[in-house]
Order: sequence, then structure tokens, then C-alpha cells
Amino acid sequence: MKDFAAIDFETANQYRSSVCSVGVVIVRNGEVAEKFYSLIYPRPDFFTYLTTQVHGLTMLDVEDARPFPDVWQVIAPKLEGLPLVAHNSPFDESCLKAVFKEYGMDYPNYEFHCTCRASRRQLAGILPNHQLQTVARYCGYDLTNHHHALADAEACAVIALHLL
Repeated sequence: MKDFAAIDFETANQYRSSVCSVGVVIVRNGEVAEKFYSLIYPRPDFFTYLTTQVHGLTMLDVEDARPFPDVWQVIAPKLEGLPLVAHNSPFDESCLKAVFKEYGMDYPNYEFHCTCRASRRQLAGILPNHQLQTVARYCGYDLTNHHHALADAEACAVIALHLL
């Protein structure tokens, strides 16, 4: 796969619609062509202790952020004609579907591919686990800023170029 968009969401709470940040890496002809990151004002609009512990974001970080439809209006044209790739794609795909539903937006049935599943298939017995940071390291990417949506999307892009 040489053309795709790697995507990663972070959520504010237990609701999949509560996306609070997004990272997107556009890959064309096997090269990173563009990167995009944005904070998002989440719905519902609260953070849990657990999610803040994971990614470090709080309501103070997103209080001036745009809502999802405004952010997606910028992202959608970048994704046109591209499959989406995520590490543990069922999570990111469910977030995208939930936030589209939350805002009453028509979901365009994006095609998703999963680098975690690809890792389990291709690297079984080679890696101690198939977590993003482990697979990224194996593929030559140092994920020092794990759970920052853009860093995670960059790691996913590197993995996809190696495994998909």
C-alpha cells in the first residue's frame, strides 16, 4: 500500500464520540506528503481522570478548540480517495462513526485497514506484543510521544509502509 491516510484519535472520556484530538498523516507514493493535527472540543464535554492519565489532555487544553464538524471539514478533502489506516482500527473507526452520529453527519463508509492485525499476522512469534510502540520500534520508528494523536499516526504510517 503506497497511498493512504494514517489516522489516530484520542478521546476525552468513555464515549467514543468524545474525540478530543486527531492526527492524520497522508502518504502518497510511499512518502509522507502531509501531516495534520488538531485539538477538538469533545462531546460529551468532560474528561475522565483515566483518559487524562493516558494522553495528558484536559478541558483547559480544548476549551478554545473547534468542534468535530469544523475540524473534519478541513480533514475530509485530504482523505478523498484514500483508505484509512490505524493501529487497532476498530477503535478509531468506532470513534469516527460515533462522532459522525453525535453530530448527525452522514458517514461516508471509509475503508479502514489495521496495522495491529497486520502485525499479529506477519510478526507473530517475533515481537513480545503488538502494541503500537513495540511494532513502531521494530519498523524503525521511535515513538517517544505515545498517545499524542499525530505521533501515533506517524508511527502507524511507518508500520503501514512496512507491513501493508
